[in-house]
Amino acid sequence: MTRQLPAMFVGAIVLALGVPARASAQISDEALGEKAIGIVRAYPQLGIFDDVTVSIADRAITLSGEVTTGLKREELGARVAKIDGARSVTNNIQVLPPSTSDASLRLRLAQAIYTHPAFWGYAAMACPPIHIIVANGYVRLTGVVNNDVERQLAYALAQISGVQSVKNELRVDLR
Repeated sequence: MTRQLPAMFVGAIVLALGVPARASAQISDEALGEKAIGIVRAYPQLGIFDDVTVSIADRAITLSGEVTTGLKREELGARVAKIDGARSVTNNIQVLPPSTSDASLRLRLAQAIYTHPAFWGYAAMACPPIHIIVANGYVRLTGVVNNDVERQLAYALAQISGVQSVKNELRVDLR
């Protein structure tokens, strides 16, 4: 004769063993995006010469942008991949070509922009909002400024010797 265990007893065993009785609720794209953006923003090696964006679709995270070293690309991808609830992570971050002339140009551009009195407040921030992306002498300004005057001023200040061209992708934050 076989013995039947009461359903309550079986349920207690399942809970005690840590086996989930049913799948947990899926995380929303919005919540997943907030977690991924938080990880990117908290990464201490990102600076004004890097630009990383996060996009989410159906719990699939995509990282895009440019960074100055391969280590940054790999570490960011690995950190974001640890987020619970992500279906997948695609790391499309590009590593900017190593170049002493580009490195020098980055520093001169940062000095030209952030030493201007209009941008002193930004320069004092822990994470200044204007990013300067340089590849082979071509410059792209990304990030956020307070108004269109600052947007145009940053563009004008970026027109220094050695720059091939400047693409102004700065956005105006209307908050």
